[in-house]
Amino acid sequence: MTTEIAIEVSHISKIYGSGNTEVKAMSDISLTISKGEVVGLLGPSGAGKSTLLTAIGLINPPTSGQIKIGTVLVMDGPLEMVDIREFRRKHIGYVFQKANLIPFLTALENVQIALEINDVHHKEARKRAIELFEYLGIEERKDSLPHQLSGGQQQRVAVARALANKPGLILADEPTAALDSFRGRQVMELFQKVAHEQGAGVLVVTHDHRSLDVFDRTFEMEDGTLN
Repeated sequence: MTTEIAIEVSHISKIYGSGNTEVKAMSDISLTISKGEVVGLLGPSGAGKSTLLTAIGLINPPTSGQIKIGTVLVMDGPLEMVDIREFRRKHIGYVFQKANLIPFLTALENVQIALEINDVHHKEARKRAIELFEYLGIEERKDSLPHQLSGGQQQRVAVARALANKPGLILADEPTAALDSFRGRQVMELFQKVAHEQGAGVLVVTHDHRSLDVFDRTFEMEDGTLN
């Protein structure tokens, strides 16, 4: 059976400044993640993990190298090969350390809006959002405002929002950093569930060594290189 590629990164580097002020934040990194696979990215602060994640997420383009998402070449060095904003919105889901939910919208509306900005009809967006809440076990909190949710519940809503448009790639940056060990474990197991059952490729940046068993593979970053 042929494995579908979620993302393929080829020899990407990121350099800030020039001459005496040049800083190489990321050096000659190649990485492939398949759909249905959850991968952990570990390493100390300043190792380049966030630089890699923002490059893969098409937020901070590399200085050189190529990024292919699915079958589409999206970045060739700093050159955008597609409409990056639209492509990112439709094909990549994000989960951050903070859930970043819109405070005056209900939990369900926070997920619906991710669909509606991609021109999904309100009725269909609501149906999809409810399906995700049921899948993630938070359907009873769909009408709650963000401040009425626990940290773990907020992150589940953030995961639902990331899944809304059925992306092939989900990127998570320290998603359990603000949670206690129990809720952190639940969220990490959620990424495993999403990868294996929903078929997305999932890359998680984490310092949490207690949940490494949820990953299919792990990589270490140090001084801008990948091991």
